[in-house]
Amino acid sequence: MERKDIQTLAAQVKERIQKVIVGKGDTVELMLCAMIARGHVLLEDVPGTGKTVMAKSLAKSLSCDFARIQFTPDLLPSDVTGLSIFNAQKGDFEFKPGPVFTNILLADEINRATPRTQSALLECMEERQVTSDGVTRKLSEPFLVIATQNPVETQGTFPLPEAQLDRFLMKLKPGYPSTEEAMAILDRFIQDNPLEELTPCASAEDIRAAQALFSGAYVSEPVRRYMVDLCEKTRELPEVATGVSPRGLLALLRACQALALIRGRDFVTPDDVKELAVPVLAHRIILSGLYGRSVKSEELVKEALGQITAPVESGERT
Repeated sequence: MERKDIQTLAAQVKERIQKVIVGKGDTVELMLCAMIARGHVLLEDVPGTGKTVMAKSLAKSLSCDFARIQFTPDLLPSDVTGLSIFNAQKGDFEFKPGPVFTNILLADEINRATPRTQSALLECMEERQVTSDGVTRKLSEPFLVIATQNPVETQGTFPLPEAQLDRFLMKLKPGYPSTEEAMAILDRFIQDNPLEELTPCASAEDIRAAQALFSGAYVSEPVRRYMVDLCEKTRELPEVATGVSPRGLLALLRACQALALIRGRDFVTPDDVKELAVPVLAHRIILSGLYGRSVKSEELVKEALGQITAPVESGERT
């Protein structure tokens, strides 16, 4: 695969997903961007907006292993990662892999699990491995966690800690459909469920090849400086206790490189940075004395964008 083939791959997968999902093209594109950039996605919105269906559609569009975990307060870390069970016939302990040993993991309603269980995903998401009984086992590639959560209902939930939020490359909000999209949903689902008929159009090998190439997208010095200035500005705003860290800066870089290739360019532009600033950076900001700050954090990222000057050049090689 060449870098120019990533655009074709992404277009095919996006087209396949949109056989099920009406609208939400931007959200689908950013999910593909996160996967190619080897990141993870947090989908946050009210129930019934298609978060789970969107994740399942992506999985069925790819010839990859898929697993789903319904997070609940009584879920244990071993229910996520696996555990060792004594095999009486062999006279020894045998490791039974958990659902994380897959390519695409849907962590449904992740904020309903206890912090102990949520933290079981930390090593998986960051290191792409599971350590159990002193033995480290690598996870399959590609490995993508798509987590969902409901921002409205708080009873019986455990908000994700900052360290866990920082492991997600992007936080996306699908939102309600427009009137025309709602009518199209009724027309599409009135007789059959198109998700059941969805077939793969790309393999795990295709995704691995794209992941190996995306970092080749060129990022000029002015555009890199623009990213740095933006992240530094988030730390200077008076409402912010902790701004975007270097990990967030690197996440922005990777996401911009992947988005550029998905759109058929081998270079990153300032517009890529502007488009990805909110989904990549907003959930990494900690506000002074505020919790449940999702909307306010997004406003502050937009404010930071408005206070710095974007470079004039496109970022294309000279």
